[in-house]
Amino acid sequence: MSLRVTFLGTGGAVPTTQRNTSSVFCRREGDRLLFDCGEGTQRQMMRFGTGFGVSHVFLTHLHGDHTLGLPGLLQTMDFNDREAALSIHTPKGTAGDLRAMLEAAAGRPSFPLSIRGVGDGDVALERPAYEIRGFGTDHDARSVGYALIEDERKGRFDRERAEELGVPVGPKFQRLHAGEAVELEDGTVVEPEQVVGDPRPGRRVVYTGDTRPTDRTAEMAAGADLLIHDATFGSDNAGRAGRTAHSTAGEAAELADRADARRLALVHVSSRYAGSVAPLEREARERFDGERAFVPDDGDVVSVPYPDVK
Repeated sequence: MSLRVTFLGTGGAVPTTQRNTSSVFCRREGDRLLFDCGEGTQRQMMRFGTGFGVSHVFLTHLHGDHTLGLPGLLQTMDFNDREAALSIHTPKGTAGDLRAMLEAAAGRPSFPLSIRGVGDGDVALERPAYEIRGFGTDHDARSVGYALIEDERKGRFDRERAEELGVPVGPKFQRLHAGEAVELEDGTVVEPEQVVGDPRPGRRVVYTGDTRPTDRTAEMAAGADLLIHDATFGSDNAGRAGRTAHSTAGEAAELADRADARRLALVHVSSRYAGSVAPLEREARERFDGERAFVPDDGDVVSVPYPDVK
């Protein structure tokens, strides 16, 4: 089951020639999800081949560098005769403002469009094998982050043990793996726990949007396979990070270390680091194990493996 993240925009409020404003595309098998949609996002989607077939957009807050790409994207979808419904998720209390902005700039699309508020702890999207849950963040606007959390997977089926117990190859294997006991021809009952290992964890991808480091983020990012965290500034601008409700690369790394995340992607990079992001990576790697912390470039694609896959 593939899970891939494409970084469409990794820059801060002011875009540069190398970094667009905020947007992250996530593809989990057939589901295409977009997190934030800064100015120019649709061009980035064309440039990096994600396509426009998203079904859900998740906004962390309504600042322009996270939302101004939406009107153009909706118009393009309309011009392309889209018929499928689109859901936009936005921090609770901002749906009215967002709808007014979209109608003023893009009109009303011909395809079904819903706008839903998301608060701390709310399940924004529920699928058979995963959910996307909102969590409170600390920015100078109404804001939420989002965690894609997969369900636990079945334990591994021990075929060799099943055959030793006399289970014939065929449907009874599937029944045992599904958690159902089976009876053999001699009357022996084989229980699932005899041939199926412990449940295996699913994956977790956490996206904060703009925020100060918080305990709530650390809680939601516990054991995350990929944490995508605001790292607007380096420690040389820690005061400005605090005043503007952003994080430094070091603060993001300390949070990732506390949460025991597997990887940390540093995003929303200020244009003052346009010459080189090396200071941000260096700062983060001093606080979070080695090269597991990185600043992605626009267009970078990260595959997220299962935790038990080496």
